Amino acid sequence: MLFDILTIFPELFSSPLQEGILRRALAAEKITVNLHNIRDYAFDRHHMTDDRPFGGGEGMVMKPEPLTACLEDIQGDEPGRVILLSPRGKTFNQQQAVRLAGYSRLILVCGRYEGVDERFTRQSVDEEISIGDYILTGGELAAMILVDSITRLLPGVLGCSGSAENDTFSHGLLKHPQYTRPREFAGKQVPEELLSGNHADIAGYRFVESVRVTLERRPELLGRITFNSDECRLLDKAGLLGRIKKLKNEYSCDCKLL
Repeated sequence: MLFDILTIFPELFSSPLQEGILRRALAAEKITVNLHNIRDYAFDRHHMTDDRPFGGGEGMVMKPEPLTACLEDIQGDEPGRVILLSPRGKTFNQQQAVRLAGYSRLILVCGRYEGVDERFTRQSVDEEISIGDYILTGGELAAMILVDSITRLLPGVLGCSGSAENDTFSHGLLKHPQYTRPREFAGKQVPEELLSGNHADIAGYRFVESVRVTLERRPELLGRITFNSDECRLLDKAGLLGRIKKLKNEYSCDCKLL
């Protein structure tokens, strides 16, 4: 996959791209990341990429000319999907990451200041994405989050092929608690279910614990999940089924139970 990133601070990407999974994905040519300095496309001698907003108000607004010139210069024969990182965009989640992983090229535009001139957005941007209901100093960190979360979904990037499939949010639930050696730590034991060697029992235990954690920390997520009859039996045995049914009324959601 090809990532093109339009930014006025390309140096911010140096360290994240040189570590861990992203470094290995680049070395294996699973991804290519091209950084484009928007300042190189500014028309004045000071390389200005922002100006005061018409109508007054605080801050500065990114100018449309350098952004458009940069985008037109890099698009070539494979236009790619143009994404503006913006607080007013659709909230990014795992499902969005899976969808975007299906593209061969993503062009990420890093917004800054009070925003981007609306004429550029309407003319050139395919979609706006936000990583959450808070404000960053710029879209660079948000762009890196997209690169990281999408890259790990690409075939051959992760060492274990099942890692991405079983991640938190992949099935709508938070991930179950994890344990490793030693079997006893600070007087607490690893749950016996995980030591049984019975794969079906382990899977059932982990499913129930995933639901339990989700119910405690992100109950609204359960409203979008359909449980089959076997899962309902496990939840009922664990004493969770009644709480989930009650949740349907509390959140006015479609919490389906077969």
